Amino acid sequence: MEIILKQDIDNLGYENEIVNVKAGYARNYLIPKGKAILATETNKKVLAEVQKQKAFKEEKLRSEAETTAKLLNKIELKIGAKAGTSGKIFGSVNAIQIAEALKEKGHEVDRRKIDVDGDSIKELGAYKATVKLYKDIVAEVKFEVVAE
Repeated sequence: MEIILKQDIDNLGYENEIVNVKAGYARNYLIPKGKAILATETNKKVLAEVQKQKAFKEEKLRSEAETTAKLLNKIELKIGAKAGTSGKIFGSVNAIQIAEALKEKGHEVDRRKIDVDGDSIKELGAYKATVKLYKDIVAEVKFEVVAE
């Protein structure tokens, strides 16, 4: 069944994209939740007009995301955490702390777009986190967890 997505859905597609899904998934979940609409001829024409209008805005967002990705790839963060003598952290370091450290450096990044290997870090050391900036533009941020 062809549907038009009204918002980004992981492992399925992006907003205003026509995708094929099983009929039950569309009728029972996507359409009632307002995440998609049927891809009728009328809706396809409306979608084409919307896509024309968004093309310029999307190019601007893409270029901004690319420049931000270049800046983030160069950044190395130091995140302080209370730790024991063995190098274990009391608590953990997760995406929230990384987002706050990036904000201090002048880069506003939503914490939900930051992916840390293993969700949280519980030991001192050097790590990498990926930041999903825009559809297929991903930056890699290097950070080091140090004892306070």
